[in-house]
Amino acid sequence: MAKSRGENGPRAPAAGGSLSGTRESLTPGADSATADELSSLGSDSEANGFAERRIDKFGFIVGAQGAEGALEEVPLEVLRQRESKWLDMLNNWDKWMAKKHKKELDMSSGDPKWLDVIERDLHRQFPFHEMFVSRGGHGQQDLFRVLKAYTLYRPEEGYCQAQAPIAAVLLMHMPAEQAFWCLVQICEKYLPGYYSEKLEAIQLDGEILFSLLQKVSPVAHKHLSRQKIDPLLYMTEWFMCAFARTLPWSSVLRVWDMFFCEGVKIIFRVGLVLLKHALGSPEKLKACQGQYETIEQLRSLSPKIMQEAFLVQEVVELPVTERQIEREHLIQLRRWQETRGELQSHSLPRLHGAKAILEAEPGPRPALQPSPSIRLPLDAPLPSSKTKSKPLKQVQKEQQKQSKASGQLDKPPAPSKTEVAAAAGDACPPQDLAHHHSQESLTSQESEDTYL
Repeated sequence: MAKSRGENGPRAPAAGGSLSGTRESLTPGADSATADELSSLGSDSEANGFAERRIDKFGFIVGAQGAEGALEEVPLEVLRQRESKWLDMLNNWDKWMAKKHKKELDMSSGDPKWLDVIERDLHRQFPFHEMFVSRGGHGQQDLFRVLKAYTLYRPEEGYCQAQAPIAAVLLMHMPAEQAFWCLVQICEKYLPGYYSEKLEAIQLDGEILFSLLQKVSPVAHKHLSRQKIDPLLYMTEWFMCAFARTLPWSSVLRVWDMFFCEGVKIIFRVGLVLLKHALGSPEKLKACQGQYETIEQLRSLSPKIMQEAFLVQEVVELPVTERQIEREHLIQLRRWQETRGELQSHSLPRLHGAKAILEAEPGPRPALQPSPSIRLPLDAPLPSSKTKSKPLKQVQKEQQKQSKASGQLDKPPAPSKTEVAAAAGDACPPQDLAHHHSQESLTSQESEDTYL
């Protein structure tokens, strides 16, 4: 996806309902606090004559281009399990997403060259979703505010067209303020460098994807090599938009769940699964005799391989790890430096998932350690225990009797460590143990239990 820049300059105001030249209406005024509370709420479909049409559970108008057909019914038990997991995550979420919204980002006018480009892109983002169906409605106004705020927050990067669908998806699920900070996290920690001017990070990840494809599907890798198809021709929109423009909506939401939890390796896995099942067998390659046919095959993927249950199962089972991605990243970075020189954009290292981001956040983060609120002396008996262990003095008396009866010792022996521990029970806090921290955010079994 080409990087959008404002070379064309400001446009003249257009007639009718165009958003061009109407920045004043989108800029928050004196009642911005009240408008912010009401933003993203309600439907804009009634304002455009869609009030009598049916809306699917994702908010798309039934029968429109963006709406899905017959959806697979998800069991009620599975929905309740997902709901419980999300409630638990949100109730224990760290403060890295709860940062105070910088009001100056919302109140500032912004750079005119970016505002003009953003305005032109607003109506292209999910036009058949009830939130964005109205030109100049609540959804488009919030999208404008979020994208404008990012150009003020990161003026050296500005605006990239691929950020618009990312922000639109976020606005479907959260208020504008939270959507902005979540967009910042995606651009800075999950996908750093993807939206910079030279798009060097996405080019580097294209080479990483192609190298990993050789191990996952040698047939597809050989075919793309023979046709001399650059990875940027098919993976740019996949990765930069996190498949929001590619997959059915139910699959998009599942992929984003995994992406936020485990990081960019999920994006790589999804891309590898699509390539494997689209070009991974001789039968499928019969219709791909040239570059054009191959690109069209990847643009019109089979609905079966994009279906939620099938895709998630394949992604979870694909053995591509963070360590493999990072090792391949170092290899491709060295090749880049040998052939093209140093990278011009210096982004921070990306972090693999929510756990890595939380651990990298500044501030005191004490590890959870057992800390009993009641401490008993070593010789105190433990109340109400199923297996009552003997007090330390009783153990010593029994050993004295046994020693005197056998005539082996004149003084009582010291109790063993095992007996002391048994006598003390849980009175003494356990010693700190060295835990093994895996490089992976989730094991394969944990991942399967989480997403399936």
